Amino acid sequence: MKKAALTYEQAAKRIEQIVADIENGRLDIDQLSPALKEAQQLLTFCKERLLKAEAEIEQILPTDQTP
Repeated sequence: MKKAALTYEQAAKRIEQIVADIENGRLDIDQLSPALKEAQQLLTFCKERLLKAEAEIEQILPTDQTP
């Protein structure tokens, strides 16, 4: 799946799948390293999306709402 076409939800689901595969022993030793690298890339992608969303929300809603 191309990174540009990837959504936050898809990335989060893939991370969950990788974690479940590791926890359930479904990955052999040769699959473990690539799976962990993919998970790290997905985590970075998700973090960037969350930070971007947070910045956009802060532009829309002022953080200081004191009357």
